[in-house]
Amino acid sequence: MKPERSGYLSLGALLAAIMCAVVFLWSTPFLWMIVASFRPDGFGGLGMASLFPDFVPTLKSYHYAVEDGDWPLWFMNSAILVTGTLAVQLVTISLAGYAFARIRFPGKDALFYLFLLQLMLAPPVLIVPNLTTLVHLGLYDTLLGVMAPYWGSAFGTFLMRQTFRTIPKDFEEAAIIDGASWWQVLRHVLLPLSIPGLTAFSIVSVVYHWNEFLWPLMVINDPDKMVLTVGLVSFAQGAEGASDWGLIAAGTLFIMAPLFIAFTAFQRQFVNSFMSSGVK
Repeated sequence: MKPERSGYLSLGALLAAIMCAVVFLWSTPFLWMIVASFRPDGFGGLGMASLFPDFVPTLKSYHYAVEDGDWPLWFMNSAILVTGTLAVQLVTISLAGYAFARIRFPGKDALFYLFLLQLMLAPPVLIVPNLTTLVHLGLYDTLLGVMAPYWGSAFGTFLMRQTFRTIPKDFEEAAIIDGASWWQVLRHVLLPLSIPGLTAFSIVSVVYHWNEFLWPLMVINDPDKMVLTVGLVSFAQGAEGASDWGLIAAGTLFIMAPLFIAFTAFQRQFVNSFMSSGVK
C-alpha cells in the first residue's frame, strides 16, 4: 500500500472515531433516560447514574407513569396547540412572504428588515407585554392565548420570501396571461412549488411548540388545559418528591415518542425538505 493512500485511510479512521465520540456524547442523555426508565425500583444513588444496564429490565416505571399521569388529555392539548398554531402560521407566512417577494410598495425593504428584528428578541423579554395583552383580550388561561403570540413568524416570513424569490417569474406571468388573479397565482402556482419550504418550516414549528415549556406555564393555570411539558413537571413533582428518576424518564420518553416516531418514519422527506429550503 502506498504511503499516501495509507495516510488518507488513517485520517479517515481518525475522523470516523471523532464523529462516533461526538455522537455518543450528544446521545448520552437520551441513552441514560432509556436505561433509567427500565431500572427496577431498588436502584438509586450511584447505580442510577450508570449508563450501562446491569439489571433485569422492568416495565414498572412505564406502568406507574401511565397510571399517574393524565397523558390522553395532555397529548390532546399539545396536539391542539401545535396544530392550531401551525395552521394559522402557514397562512400568515405565505401571505407575508408573497407580499415581500412579489409586491412592490414604498418602504418594502425597510419594513422587511424591521420585521426581521423580531428574530433578535429573546422570547422571555415579551412575556410581560404578551400576558398583559392576553388579559385585556380575555384569552388568559386558554389554549388560544398560548397560540396567539406565535401566529406571526419572522423566521417563517423570511423563509417563504426567499422560497418565492427562487421561483422563476415565468410561471407567474403565464398564469396571469391566462387570467389568474394574484390569489390564484399564489394558491395554484407558488404554493405547490414551495412545498419543501413549507415542510421545513412546519417541522421547526411543530418541534418548537411541542417542546415549549415557559410560555404555556405562564398562561395556563387550569389543569384541564395543561400541555405535555407543563403536565410532565406536575407529574415529576409528584413522583416521590421528584426523586423517582425511572418514573420521570418514562414520562419524558412518552413526550418524545411522537416526534421520534414521525422523524424515523419520514426521515428522508424531512432531510430533503431542509436541503431544498436551505434551513440548517
